Amino acid sequence: MAMDYILCIDQGTTSTKAFLLDQEGVLTKGFHKEFAQHYPQPGWVSHDAEEIYSSVLCAVAGVLREHPEAIGHIAAMGLTNQRETTLAFTKDGKPVTEAIVWQCRRTSDICRRPEIRQEDRYISEVTGLKVDPYFSATKMLWLFENNEGLKARAEAGEVYLSTIDGFLVCRLTAGASFASDYSNCSRTMLFDIAKKDYDEHLLELFGIPRIALAKPQESCSDYGAIEIREADIKAAGLGEEDKVNLMSLNGVHITGVIGDQPAALLGQNAIHEGESKTTYGTGSFTLMNLGEAPVFSKNGLLTSCAWSYKGVTTYALEGSIFQAGSVISWLKDEMQMIDSPSDCDKFCESIEDTGGVYLVPAFTGLGAPYWKPDARGVLTGLTRGTGRAQIIRAGVESIAYQVTELVNLMTDDTGIKAKQMKVDGGVCASSFLMQLQSDLLGVTITRAASDEMTAKGAGLAAGIACGMFSSIDDTGRFYEAGRKYDPSMSAFEVASKMDGYRNAVRATLVTGND
Repeated sequence: MAMDYILCIDQGTTSTKAFLLDQEGVLTKGFHKEFAQHYPQPGWVSHDAEEIYSSVLCAVAGVLREHPEAIGHIAAMGLTNQRETTLAFTKDGKPVTEAIVWQCRRTSDICRRPEIRQEDRYISEVTGLKVDPYFSATKMLWLFENNEGLKARAEAGEVYLSTIDGFLVCRLTAGASFASDYSNCSRTMLFDIAKKDYDEHLLELFGIPRIALAKPQESCSDYGAIEIREADIKAAGLGEEDKVNLMSLNGVHITGVIGDQPAALLGQNAIHEGESKTTYGTGSFTLMNLGEAPVFSKNGLLTSCAWSYKGVTTYALEGSIFQAGSVISWLKDEMQMIDSPSDCDKFCESIEDTGGVYLVPAFTGLGAPYWKPDARGVLTGLTRGTGRAQIIRAGVESIAYQVTELVNLMTDDTGIKAKQMKVDGGVCASSFLMQLQSDLLGVTITRAASDEMTAKGAGLAAGIACGMFSSIDDTGRFYEAGRKYDPSMSAFEVASKMDGYRNAVRATLVTGND
């Protein structure tokens, strides 16, 4: 019998990747396509959604070109995506606005409006989120207020508003399906995570018509059949061979849709209550599996749906850091202190410590647990002896400090002290960072054998729904651990380092206006 494959799409913040997952849970080497980041004003970040869709087609074409044996043997597609990024588009999936990226701070003033601020507690209790520009509701309201006639078109059912998963489902099915899974709906700040439906009071508060929103749906379920259009293939600049390969997907069903961070939780086999993972990408996201009952944080963390299958929903507690891999990019591109991300370890290990230098990378505000959208980054502790190596090391260390703070708060919220943390993402290539993270947390850090756990999680979700895998538990047999890091730092040194970082954060907070 011919081997069947799941086509896995990982639509991220800076690129789209495509992979194939086989029946043995093996993920092929992926093909990726980058796209442009737009910064129209300080603190603003946007994407061209048409370019995002073209990047999906290019990535899929690339992986099929490299694996011709899979053509005609794709059982289903799984999709994972950057979650809160939001846009408006027509009923056949054509964008009518830019996509406002999850990192974007342009809606800070909307978040400060009294009628919204007075609903802080209600929003937290219903959605599991904090009022912040991070989430989709204020982005939708901004689009209405800054695009003439858009709200009227949405109320008339002529245009949709959605996160990236809903947009891609609509476009990939030529408008036949418009649905978003619970994990993505959870990030709109409009969604009741207990009832798993949009909340009427919040729809009214933000002025969002229900008719314009994607149908909430389980992660592991049928999202419709793919229907890729020839015009879109041509617009993506793809040739005849790629067109034939892409058109062969028409009729294949999308059976898994899940936000990027819960997808990584599933891919990391953190499928039981209390298990956790951290993904180190553009941002860094730590999730703890809560099982079937949500736990609402008293420490500024977030609660969302992770995945759902056959009426059972698993929840996750989450800490979100806006700047992780982007700190490394900043050191390389803006500061020009390194030529390649791989240079970081060399500089970090060339000195004993930072000499008291700390970086708080609040380039687009601070996320959990502070939720200060107007905070700005600071570099503290500079002396005449501070050089390039100290600043680079402070940048890398800032990632570990942020994660440590979040994991400690998760323990406080749940009473669960994990013995290990599973990690993935491109930034995990830094052995210096991983060892420091183990030291600060006092637990074993286990890096996955592959850093593509987000894509794998999407493939597993699709494989469960299409019958390739029998259950969530069945997917656990596919997890493969890579390198491990064990803690070796004294408690005194950990406390000293964390105190220094918290003092730097205090300096950051006075720079904000919130």
